[in-house]
Amino acid sequence: MSALDESLLSLEKLDRTSPELWPEQRVSEYMYLNTTAQNNLPQPWARPLDQEDVNLLTYYGTLSVTTLIAEVKRLHDIAYRLGLEEAKEMTRGKYLNILEKRKRR
Repeated sequence: MSALDESLLSLEKLDRTSPELWPEQRVSEYMYLNTTAQNNLPQPWARPLDQEDVNLLTYYGTLSVTTLIAEVKRLHDIAYRLGLEEAKEMTRGKYLNILEKRKRR
């Protein structure tokens, strides 16, 4: 590893949890309770390709490099906007306390 590579190396660990919005334990409990039923289903990426998938791959294979890059950027922009919308909804959920445990009567 060169000196330049070493100077660019970061040992920072990026933590995607958000303790202010959702304490990790509550999120883990919520995810466990809401995904347990789905664990027996096959994962979407493990299923065989259907005709729509093949058509999409064929379409992307016919694009020029410039057009493919533009398509990737378009998809990236859509993902970014979805992320902003998700962050907004998570904040709304925080203020509405939707993940709070319900008190038993």
